[in-house]
This record gives sequence, structure tokens and C-alpha cells, in this order.
Amino acid sequence: MSLDLLAALVAAAKAAGADAADAMFVERTAISVQRRLGKTEQLEREESQEAGLRAFVGKRSAIVSTTRLDPAGFAALAERAVAMARVLPEDPFAVPPGAAGPGPDAAALDLADPYEPSAEELVTRASTAEEAALAVAGVTNSEGAGAGFGRTHVALATSGGFTGSYVRTSHSISATALAGSGTGMERDYDYATSVHLADLDDAAAIGRRAGEQAVARLNPTRPRSAAMPVVFHPRVAGSFLGHLSSAINGASVARGTTFLRDRLGQRLFAAGITVHDDPTRKRGLRSRPFDGEGMTGTPRAIIADGVLTTWLLDRRSAAQLGLASTGHAGRSPGGQPSPSPTNLWLAPGRLTQTELMADIGEGMFVTEMIGTSINPVTGDYSRGAAGFMIRNGTLAEPVSGVTIAGNLIAMFANLTPANDLVFRRGTDSPTVRIEGATVAGA
Repeated sequence: MSLDLLAALVAAAKAAGADAADAMFVERTAISVQRRLGKTEQLEREESQEAGLRAFVGKRSAIVSTTRLDPAGFAALAERAVAMARVLPEDPFAVPPGAAGPGPDAAALDLADPYEPSAEELVTRASTAEEAALAVAGVTNSEGAGAGFGRTHVALATSGGFTGSYVRTSHSISATALAGSGTGMERDYDYATSVHLADLDDAAAIGRRAGEQAVARLNPTRPRSAAMPVVFHPRVAGSFLGHLSSAINGASVARGTTFLRDRLGQRLFAAGITVHDDPTRKRGLRSRPFDGEGMTGTPRAIIADGVLTTWLLDRRSAAQLGLASTGHAGRSPGGQPSPSPTNLWLAPGRLTQTELMADIGEGMFVTEMIGTSINPVTGDYSRGAAGFMIRNGTLAEPVSGVTIAGNLIAMFANLTPANDLVFRRGTDSPTVRIEGATVAGA
């Protein structure tokens, strides 16, 4: 759908009686393949498109969405949105779109790979990953390997004069391997996602890591219960950034349902620690030239030198808190905007992973988290985990059936990052060490 058509849909809403309106369009094409034991089990192609119209009548707003993108139906669609808005209760914090002018140039973000792989290429990529996993000594079975590609087109127009669009692509590869036999089997996995194929990890390397990690987990034990240093592998360390971003979500802050509600401007982490959120990172998995309300986001340190500097805000949560939007409105065509992070990462420290563990007499190295029990109001933390014991600074026997417990305020304050940050997931972290967490085992 062209920006001219979106502008026409907004104009139809104004003609139907809306005081303000915006319209979003999302079109997606995707192809994915799943292989297991040398056979293609699944090959899917998705093609979808949806447009959503949000109409404001005073302090009331409503959204209607459609997959039928016929301009002949715009007037009826707009009339439905306005009629719905008129019967809804007033929202004192409803804020109509206010951005004006053209959207920023998306080209500098380099979010669209012009190359689209064929189904045959994806089959080859998945096969390569699985074969590499099965070639690892000790691997006895496979849960399969997958490869995929997606292209998403996003466009937005508002009655305030904003128009903008961008295209994002993604390439992915994954593998899951099994080692051992019977009740002693263990599994592990690896995966990678990138905007451009040139940045995607090698398929054979993905499979080999999955196989080696599965074999390393054979014959696990349960450690004794104790408070000890816990080191988190990068693939699970990013979960702490997820907990942080949820706790500083403006909607939760406005409701008072977050353990960080009174912590703005206070120290949460050790001095020197920085957490970045940047929608403008080139080829970033969550980069975007504008948010779901037409706001231009900017790079910011949400944690600077250990101090919490900002909430993540859309226009509504900003109005509730008497602040300005930070350009973090996430949105689908049929849903109301809500705050969400963009490219989020913990800045690396100075120590290598080996140096981070060197002085630990007894601790745990966590490679997988299982389930979650996080109290968003108190920050109490409890998650199942598996990984390896650390003994005298080196990795020792595998362990499973463990629970890691603590409180996120204390865990944030006692966190130290290593220097091994790699951008792979959209929310990224180096290895981190947390002092004094409770490991509940045998």
C-alpha cells in the first residue's frame, strides 16, 4: 500500500468526523524450512498484509483493521472507526498523533537485504546445520534444523502530517541436537538471526555448536544448595535486560506495577555499567526510522554509569507521567501502541569470560534457563537453570534441575559484564557474573 493510499484512509477518517487519525500498513512475506534426519518435514511460505486505522473523537479512540485494501471501502472503514470511538469511554490520557513532516530516511539503517534465498537454498542451509550437528561424536539424534527468510514492509501516515515507510529483512538458521540415550539423553541448540545474509553465522558452525553443547551436558548432577557466584552465558544473560526493560516500561510505571517505579535517577548497577537502547544501529534487528506513532527514536543510555536515566515511553504513558515520549511505541495495525525497547544491549566490560571466572572457588555457569517466576512488583526472581559447575576458576561437571533465586534489585547491583558482546538477538549481552545468587539444588 502506498503512502498516498494511507493518507487517503486518514483523510476518510477526518471526513467521517474524527478529530485526528493515523493509519498503519504492514505487509509480510516469509519462507521457512524445517529438516530432520535428512528429510524436509516442513516448508512454509507466508504472504500477508493488514491495514489499521485509529480514529480519535475527543478523548475517545478506536481501531479497526482490515486485510481488504480496497480504496473503495475506505469511507465505510472510517465510518466504523469513528462510530466505535464515539461509544467508548473517554481516556484522559489519549494522545492523538502529533508528529508532522516526512519520516527520516531508512536507507542509512541498511535494513533491507535485496537478496531473497530460494527454498532450495534454505533446504541446503538447514541440511548443512543438521549434518554438522550429527557429525559431532556423541550426538545420537536430532530434533531438526531450520532456515528462514522474511521481508516486512511497514508504512505509517498521521493526520498531523507524518508519512514514512521502511522495509526490514531477516535471515535465520537453527539446529537442535540430542546426545546420549534413554533417560540419559540431553539436548542443546544454537541459532542465529541477521538482517543481511552476509552477517548470518555459518550453518555448519551453528550445527556443530549445538552438537558439542549437547554432548557436554551428558550425565548431569544436582549441586548442593548454596549462595554462590553465578555466571550467565550470553544467550541467557540477555534475559536480565528483558527484565530491566519490562520494569522501566512506561505503562507499568504509570500503573505502579514495577519494582523500579521509584528508582528513576538512582543507581541500579555498579559504576561504569551502561545499557544502551538504539533504534538507529545499522543493520540492527530492531532498528527502525520511526516508532508506531511516527516519533523518531534516538540512541540513549538507559543505564549510564550504573544509573537509571529514563523510562521507555509512548505518547499515552508519557502523558500519564507528565513526560515526553521517548519514541518507543511498538504497534501492530490492529493494536494500540505500547512501549517496547529497540536494539538493547549491555556494554561489554574489560575481563574475558575466563578472567571473569578465574577467582571463583565454587560457582555455577548457566547455559540454559527454564521457565520463569518473576514478581514484577517486588523484583523477586526464580528460574530453573542448567549448565556447569565452576570449580577453582574452570568449568567442571554439568548440572541440571537447579533453581536460581534472588531479587533483581540485588542481582543488578552485583552484576559484572565480560568483554565478549556479540550482536545476535536484538537484546544482547556479554557473559555476566552475579554475586551471591541462591543456587537451589540437592
